[in-house]
Amino acid sequence: MSVRLSVNGTEVTVAPGATLLAACRAAGAAVPTLCTDDRLAPYGSCRVCLVAVEGGRGPLAACVTPATTGMRIRTDDPVTVATARHVLELMVSELPERALDLPVERSELVGVCGQLDVGPAAFGTAYPSVSRGFDFSHPYVKYDRDLCIACARCVRMCDEVQGTFALVLASRGAATVAAPGSGRSWAESDCVSCGGCVSSCPTGALSEPGFLDLRPVERTTSTTCGFCGVGCQLEVATRGDGVVAVSPGPGPVNRGHACVKGRFAHGFIRSPDRLTTPLIRRGGRTGPLTPASWPEALELTATRLGLVRAEYGADAIAAISSSRATNEENYLFQKLMRAGIGTHNIDNCSRLCHSPSAAGLGAAFGLSGGTNPADDIERTDCFLLAGTNTTEAHPVIGARIKQAVIRGARLIVVDPRRIELADYADVHLQGRPGSNVAVFNGLAHVLLAEGLIDEHYLETRVDGLAELRDLASDYPPERVSELSGIPAEQIRGAARLYGGARCPAVFYGLGVTEHAHGTDGVGALANLGILTGSVGRADGRGSGVNPLRGQNNVQGASDMGALPDLLPGYQKVVDAAARGRFEAAWQVRLPDQPGLRIPEMFNAAIDGRVKALYVLGEDILATDPDTGHVAAAMAACEFVISQEIFLSRTAESADVVLPAAAFLEKDGTFVNFDRRFQRVRPALRPPGEARTDFDIITAVAAVMGVDLGLATPADALAECAALAPLFGGVSHRRLDDAGPLHWPCRSATDPGEATLYLERFATPTGRAQLTARQYLPPGEQPDVAFPHVLITGRRLEHYNAGTMTRRTRNVDLLPAETLQIHPDDAGRLGVVDGDRVEVRSRRAALTLPAALSSRVAPGEVFMSFHFPDVPANALTSSAVDEVTSCPEYKVTAVRLRAARWGARC
Repeated sequence: MSVRLSVNGTEVTVAPGATLLAACRAAGAAVPTLCTDDRLAPYGSCRVCLVAVEGGRGPLAACVTPATTGMRIRTDDPVTVATARHVLELMVSELPERALDLPVERSELVGVCGQLDVGPAAFGTAYPSVSRGFDFSHPYVKYDRDLCIACARCVRMCDEVQGTFALVLASRGAATVAAPGSGRSWAESDCVSCGGCVSSCPTGALSEPGFLDLRPVERTTSTTCGFCGVGCQLEVATRGDGVVAVSPGPGPVNRGHACVKGRFAHGFIRSPDRLTTPLIRRGGRTGPLTPASWPEALELTATRLGLVRAEYGADAIAAISSSRATNEENYLFQKLMRAGIGTHNIDNCSRLCHSPSAAGLGAAFGLSGGTNPADDIERTDCFLLAGTNTTEAHPVIGARIKQAVIRGARLIVVDPRRIELADYADVHLQGRPGSNVAVFNGLAHVLLAEGLIDEHYLETRVDGLAELRDLASDYPPERVSELSGIPAEQIRGAARLYGGARCPAVFYGLGVTEHAHGTDGVGALANLGILTGSVGRADGRGSGVNPLRGQNNVQGASDMGALPDLLPGYQKVVDAAARGRFEAAWQVRLPDQPGLRIPEMFNAAIDGRVKALYVLGEDILATDPDTGHVAAAMAACEFVISQEIFLSRTAESADVVLPAAAFLEKDGTFVNFDRRFQRVRPALRPPGEARTDFDIITAVAAVMGVDLGLATPADALAECAALAPLFGGVSHRRLDDAGPLHWPCRSATDPGEATLYLERFATPTGRAQLTARQYLPPGEQPDVAFPHVLITGRRLEHYNAGTMTRRTRNVDLLPAETLQIHPDDAGRLGVVDGDRVEVRSRRAALTLPAALSSRVAPGEVFMSFHFPDVPANALTSSAVDEVTSCPEYKVTAVRLRAARWGARC
């Protein structure tokens, strides 16, 4: 029941449980605050938000006092205002006068002093004679203890939003200040560099490098983060031609939070290494790359592509698009390849990560996206996290899940490593790499055997139950234990937790998809959501099955048709009606058979069938598996184009390098992991002669004599919406006016479907499809010669190939790669932390320092692919998912040798 009260004579209505501060805001009454942050629980420490209640006994702190019906509030009562002013004067008496030097937009304290008419004379009267000092040890978080008012907002941000618990209030009385809980410097603390403390600090005690310069910000641009697939909204402050700071925006997914990459890793934008002019290779394939003009580079590109097409046919040209490019750029690129060149040989890096998601979720439910929005995290009562190190790869979502677990949600983690969230889990199913299908089938066995299923849902909305019952009968927990190494009772316990929840959710990552049977893994995992009836529920039960996408626009690149078998909007190339729709719009005839996938492109190049390769925004010599094979494919091509922001390893091997813009320099949209279209806006111009990918593709097409007919990114999205029914209601104007939109969004009045399948599934029968797939062993297995298993993945501080983050001060946080190895294995090798270890696979060998950790199991090791001096993908195999050709990055057989002594383990 609503609460009605008056504020300064204005009647307002607020929700039950709302505070007097919320009521005052609803009435438009300005109440000063210092300890309040809407992202945090009310705290009530600063006492500058005092208000009077007619008939009450004295001033009340508005931020912690509940509103009740009939209250009559005054914010302008002279006695109450004078009391608040006195409280503030006492507070600032312990601060140096320089606290007022900050611009009001960077210091809430300055604004509150203005509201309560507290001037410089009040400052410093009780200021200690000895400064409490600075802590500038951290590359991003800069701490001036003398400006701290002990409001605890930084501590509470770290606890209540990030969940790292790295900060405390230290000392007593007037000497109390925020401090790292470890007692060491900020750089040596448990801080994960999310910047939440900086964004919440009301006085400027906690700041960042760009804001230490007190000159005003000239512009602030709202955009979407270009790192992982969470889709955080960012506010980019710029001055001149540079970034001052990037702050988290109040977006629907990040809710005013960010991570070390999105918040701070923007220094690469103006790195001196940025490509600013085209480069062409002169003097043959062994000649140097030298600067060229745009007309020269474009003419060479168009001429060579034209010659290849004329001599070998359109299918001798292949293109790899980018999940870091916008939707509009991906759409334009696939249109160039199809309508301009005449081939479906276009793919994007989702092939290497989440193509099994598209196949598995499409088969189970009908659409190639997660079923539920991120908004459902807070109502989820049981999380099943499979193959996702969420707090490092998707830190904002990881923080939200961690907070939900702290509040009481149950947690099941399925991962061969003891990731951070496994420390919070009720059950950690730590199976052998490659055992996912067996584990998921085992969970299904328990759900079915113990009746932890939704019979009505299965009867009315699902096909394939009999087949799955037959299959699951072969996977009792004892057998699954033999296959996976997980104790049988843990499997039973996990199934009971998940099956007994009212609102369970599955979140999964590349630890499910990047396997030789990744599509089977996705299908077997989707079975759990179907059996429990937790997908497509309008009654609030269930939070679905949701893939966590690795890169900022890996969902959108596929949505836009940068795939060899699918046109924009997941319309099949082999579907004559779908193909005809595009042929009519583009006035061309399209091939009726799919093109090549990325691994097939490399094989075709080596076989002599692909002669030219156009790589947009991908460093395939760093990110694709079996690097030697990729290098051989590039060398076999007659012509290679690299469109990049830096001279990557791939660009170094190209014949033409076209300098492109980064995400902070682009206009367009991204689609995040929960199918949400969000705007991308340019905060800066590209450096030198660099151009956006959209402009480069348009220029290449024009020199080839192809008019793509799309002058702006908005035009490209409009054409896509007209041809792809899933996106029919999405446009730049609507996104600017109304904010993000989930697809499907079929018309201008369609609000978008945040939760899918509320009425029917998008399969041909309208029913969810259970999959019955047997467990099969990994594509590559350890043996006597290669007894260990290497798992590859990401680390918190860096992103993908490290092209961007290694050109920021993130390298101060993680300067080099290490090999995570269990202490038992290290002991057999005779190595300690920091000793160098040779890791040898059946393809290559690398040497890097050991990092002893019990987070990996004995017999397994882990490393990332962020650092070019230890190219992890030189080790990985060419084994791929049998359905989608997604590489098996998560299982590589290796042997280890201590580099010092030559001992072998």
